[in-house]
Amino acid sequence: MAANVVIVDGEMIDSLRKAINDCADRGLQHGSKWAAELLSAVSPAKRRARHDLSSVPSTSARNEPTGAFQPPPVSFPPPHPHAPLASAVDSRVSREELELELGEEDTLSAGMANFRCREFARAAHTLKQCSSSRGRFLWLYSQYLVCRRSVLGSCRKMTWPLQASEKAALRDWNKLDSKFEKDASCLTAMLRMYVKVDRSQPSVPVNSNLLGLYETASSLEMKTDPWVLFLRGLLLYRLNRREAAIECALLSLQRYLWNWSAWDLLSSLVNDGEELFSLLPLLPIPSTHPLVHLFQIRTLNALHQPSENELGLCDRLLGPDHFPKSLWIMSLRANVLYHLHDFPAAEQQFEKIFKIDPCRIDDIDVYSNILYVTENRLTLSRLAHEFLALDKDRPEVCCLVGNHYSLRAEHEKAIRYFRRATQLDRTYLSAWTLMGHEYVEMKNSHAAIEAYRRAVDVSRKDYRAWYGLGQAYELLNMHQYALHYYQHATALRPYDIRLWQAQGASYQEMGRLREAIACLKRALLGADANEIAIALKLAKLHSDLDETADAVHYHLRVIDISRAMLKPVAEWARSAMFVARCYYVSEGGDLERARDLLETVAGSNSEDADSAAELLKRVKSTIGRKEGEGGEGEGVKDEFVC
Repeated sequence: MAANVVIVDGEMIDSLRKAINDCADRGLQHGSKWAAELLSAVSPAKRRARHDLSSVPSTSARNEPTGAFQPPPVSFPPPHPHAPLASAVDSRVSREELELELGEEDTLSAGMANFRCREFARAAHTLKQCSSSRGRFLWLYSQYLVCRRSVLGSCRKMTWPLQASEKAALRDWNKLDSKFEKDASCLTAMLRMYVKVDRSQPSVPVNSNLLGLYETASSLEMKTDPWVLFLRGLLLYRLNRREAAIECALLSLQRYLWNWSAWDLLSSLVNDGEELFSLLPLLPIPSTHPLVHLFQIRTLNALHQPSENELGLCDRLLGPDHFPKSLWIMSLRANVLYHLHDFPAAEQQFEKIFKIDPCRIDDIDVYSNILYVTENRLTLSRLAHEFLALDKDRPEVCCLVGNHYSLRAEHEKAIRYFRRATQLDRTYLSAWTLMGHEYVEMKNSHAAIEAYRRAVDVSRKDYRAWYGLGQAYELLNMHQYALHYYQHATALRPYDIRLWQAQGASYQEMGRLREAIACLKRALLGADANEIAIALKLAKLHSDLDETADAVHYHLRVIDISRAMLKPVAEWARSAMFVARCYYVSEGGDLERARDLLETVAGSNSEDADSAAELLKRVKSTIGRKEGEGGEGEGVKDEFVC
């Protein structure tokens, strides 16, 4: 059951209003947009009451008018002994800092104007003489974006640097478009031109300027400024110093709680669900705070590991006391349903979102994946045409169009759009993975492997790319390699029965039947109660190992489930024949049960009806002989082998 969530109070509303401006003033457009969307989702009555209250001059909360909005008192659980307390830090801007910003107001405005026009080098040059904390942050952040050329101006989408040499390589890479689909070796060459591919090289090219920027950020006097701490954490993340980056992100949140870019950075630093839950007690706010739950849901969605608990949290956060109209939280909920494979409910949630805001592009790629799985061709086609007209240069839209063509089995066109998505954002994981799927459909295993490797290079936390690599190597009959990648995928998603089945199939192809049985039994634990395909595979493996009793057990499971689901006899006739034969040839076999099964099969229209009728005569003869001899007689059974 989902935990309680503290209701939104006046202080949270004030903090969101402040965060909108504070993030925008520092170029964190994604954080500003997030705060604005969340604030607009709060009920209008609460926002109006708080706005009216803030306009009334008052020196103390005790002097508030009787009709003002006053949140009810809440009791927080005790914090972790090592967690920093946000309340212990004075986040107000000092008088000296305000005076500095006032003196640099014109310079900051000019620098920010260049920043908004994406002229980051000019912005850095304009702001280099600033001494206020905001000016120094913008100066450093502009230099960082000169190196990174981030398309979003935040840490949400980590795009690679586009320096002159890489731009030239990218132009050459685009010239090979016509040959892209034809030759897997051509794909390898293009990827190497795209970025020097070396298995010992990190997925993101090493930028020598990052270390200098980090040293500059560390040498600033404002070491406790939350924005500089956030930037230091971002640089440490790019320098692969994960533990130090987590510490900086936590300290930044301790001093400024409502910078969603810092939460997003912290989420990117979490490797698995276990690490997430060990990190939650170290956050500077109680575990019942809405920000903690938003962070938890967002992180588990990114790790593809949400549960029913996260679904309950989304429902509570969408309640009247929190953010009932938040499209962002609705989208989180839709993603949770998608990862839980509840596709009809996820589709309904997205339909609700787009009914409210038909121009929302965020997560349109996830919606397109759902429509692809449910084979909703009409809706997928309509969305592809509408969003292409809306913004054809968003990678999510390219992914949507790629899914549209993939569902129509036009794999070459689908690949063209997925490749376009990777050109717009070379760290767009879904596009690389879906491109690999298309090559698998085209039986081009070598090209699929290269695409999946690009996805793994972008993020090693996504099980889909590892699973895709396993499938590609399985097509090449390289089962040892396939098993290696399936094991990676299973470690990331241990409750996915498809991954255990894939492992079992690889073990079976390698002749390691004991390991195959162990994997399929693990898959059966998490499977639906009416699952029979896995039981049939287990029955066959036990039969191959001459473990007749175990094989009979799984065949009986198939028979019982099939009868309970009123399936035609033809679908379980072979299981019935196997059980009947085993009962007939074994000492102490249940001949009565064998007779009942054989009578059912013999009276059906299955292809085993004649064999069942012949065996039924022998079983009846043996039963009659035993009854005549007092149960001591034996029939001739050596003609049948179980």
